[in-house]
Amino acid sequence: VLDRLAVLPLADDDPLAPLARHLPAAVLPALGRPATPLRPVREAVEAARRAGADSPVDLVQLCGATLVLGRDEETVELAAELIAEARAKGTVGVMPTLQFFLAEAELFHGRHRDAELTATEGLGLARDTGQHQWVSQLTALLACLAALDGRADSCAELAATALATTGPQTAAPAAGLAWVQWALALLDLGQGRAGDAADRLHTLTTGPHRHHISATRAVPDLVEAAVRLGTPERAAEPYERFARWTAAADRPWAEALRLRCQALLGPDELAETAYRGALSRHATAHRPFEQARTALLYGEWLRRTRRRTDARPHLRAALETFDRLGAHPWAARARTELSATGTPAPATPTGTPQSPLTPQELQIARLAAQGLTNRDIAAQLFLSPRTVAHHLYKAYPKLNITSRTELTTVL
Repeated sequence: VLDRLAVLPLADDDPLAPLARHLPAAVLPALGRPATPLRPVREAVEAARRAGADSPVDLVQLCGATLVLGRDEETVELAAELIAEARAKGTVGVMPTLQFFLAEAELFHGRHRDAELTATEGLGLARDTGQHQWVSQLTALLACLAALDGRADSCAELAATALATTGPQTAAPAAGLAWVQWALALLDLGQGRAGDAADRLHTLTTGPHRHHISATRAVPDLVEAAVRLGTPERAAEPYERFARWTAAADRPWAEALRLRCQALLGPDELAETAYRGALSRHATAHRPFEQARTALLYGEWLRRTRRRTDARPHLRAALETFDRLGAHPWAARARTELSATGTPAPATPTGTPQSPLTPQELQIARLAAQGLTNRDIAAQLFLSPRTVAHHLYKAYPKLNITSRTELTTVL
């Protein structure tokens, strides 16, 4: 498809020409194929707009393409811009696609609560507009988020819904299948079921979905699960592909994940150098969840080599981040490891770092805190002003406040 796209006889002033040139450059290197140098997506967007592209409909796929080589920050910026434009124009049909891409990027950045808000709204719109593909994809992504904070029942329920959602009269697999495989594997890995996690991840990263964005990002999880089982060879081929991908992506956070994999796969005498290299690259990119996972693995390695004093600061840092993000399975692991070094681990927080509000209540409360009226919020979220007022009425007692003016402080 990309080869045919690249040779379409489009005039320079055709609004689709900038897109047809950008997409092969953004995707082919991830497949090990040569391509023209990849320029910032903003240049393609501006050129397409000047030529009269129908925005946001003509520009939506650029948001997905930027994820292929790990340019997640471009996805966040462009998807947020196009979502705001779609709201203003009432272009509801394209919003679930944009919101899926944005939620992916938010997840990859460790912004789990933001990803949940984005995906939840997108899922409602996808259901209302009968877009089975995005119902499945968004539900599967929400299953991933449930896995990360240990909501096992919710993860399983969302995964089953995603797999059961297909278009009418189709025998094709559910669109969210790859994300479901990753979600269930993350749940297994977080709860210590390395064997089940490795089986799911091996299927995902070597099967027909192996070039899927979720499959690429899942390779470090496969490496961890396979090494824990004592079968690192199961991850060898996916890791080699992942290493080529990180070279093509040329992102510090991606190189950090590759170095973490290298530290796990050995040889053991090079593990510390790889872990330290990974943490130094993590420090240049704000991806707190993955940084904490690297710190946890390094701390575990240090403890196993009887360097308990050296392990403690890494385990404490990991625990603090996991608690803050509400990543309860990983927090439990870090707490256990820290205790094993001979120092008391902080008690499990009695509260939760996440908001007590539902995703829609939190979204409405955030907009209200920005000074928007109920009517403005209703227009932006395609709700009625009465529905907005109802959600705010329910939110106030959960936040222990009594008025709209207090929202800015508590949020």
